[in-house]
Amino acid sequence: MSSPRNRVVVFAYHNVGVCGFEALLACGFDIQLVVTHQDSPTENIWFASVERLAQRNGIPVIKPDNPNDPEIVGKIRQLAPDWLFSFYYRHLLGAELLEIPSEGAFNLHGSLLPKYRGRVPVNWAIILGEKETGASLHRMVVKPDAGNLVDQQSVPILPNDTATDVFQKVTCAAEMVLMRTLPKMLDGSATEIPLRLDEGSYFGGRKPADGQIDWSQSALQIHNLIRAVAPPYPGAFFEFENSKLKFFGSYYQHDAAVGMEPRLYWEGDYLRVDCRDGHRLTITQAEWEEKPLTEQLFKQCFGEELRLIGSVNVHPAT
Repeated sequence: MSSPRNRVVVFAYHNVGVCGFEALLACGFDIQLVVTHQDSPTENIWFASVERLAQRNGIPVIKPDNPNDPEIVGKIRQLAPDWLFSFYYRHLLGAELLEIPSEGAFNLHGSLLPKYRGRVPVNWAIILGEKETGASLHRMVVKPDAGNLVDQQSVPILPNDTATDVFQKVTCAAEMVLMRTLPKMLDGSATEIPLRLDEGSYFGGRKPADGQIDWSQSALQIHNLIRAVAPPYPGAFFEFENSKLKFFGSYYQHDAAVGMEPRLYWEGDYLRVDCRDGHRLTITQAEWEEKPLTEQLFKQCFGEELRLIGSVNVHPAT
């Protein structure tokens, strides 16, 4: 028989969803139902499966297109959960769902709330040059990422961390928050503080097209974009002669640029980019027309250098 106040319905997906699921089990919660997503055939599924974890534990799983459908709401209401948790679930939960659990509904978000509310917070934090981010557990209200904060844990963003590097750190931070807080939630000793929403901003989702490089930016800004959208994300790119040259990795060391104008060139074993602010990047992985960009291919296609002017790219003058 279930212990008092420990019946849970979990909405979860991705690595953080698996982490949160495991934390609930470890802390003695009785998971009645798992709500997750159907994997999309058009998405690179590089992360762990919440569905498989639920099946391994003999817990029922559903994958509705709309969790706020009246039939789904009714099913969850019949389960009479004490708690509802959302761990990287991609749909917003409406008021009818949030009102069901007797102890409340709680979400785990991948930023230091109230900063970076909304979509893909790790990617946005890197793009905007943050030196730290983290994981936050907060009470859910109808407005996204706006309810009272229960706990959070920060992690550093190092200058050459990719989004995957930071996401792994955030997953560990999420586990720390949950293992520190879930026992307190069960025994009634957890506390909450209101979020100061004016101290942060809301960010929307990102599309592959948002990875286009603007060569008028500084070396660090360009580096931040490249590492924020590096694989398993689609990568950064610029267009040249009706094709795309894609960058999947870069390294930033505050090196001074060799030339006075933005340009792409090969130096020794490395592909370099001189940027408009007088600094340069090392490109660690690139692709041209779906082929790895080697020194031989670069010189065959572009000669000794490719000049970079805003979003327009030209061969050197002859």
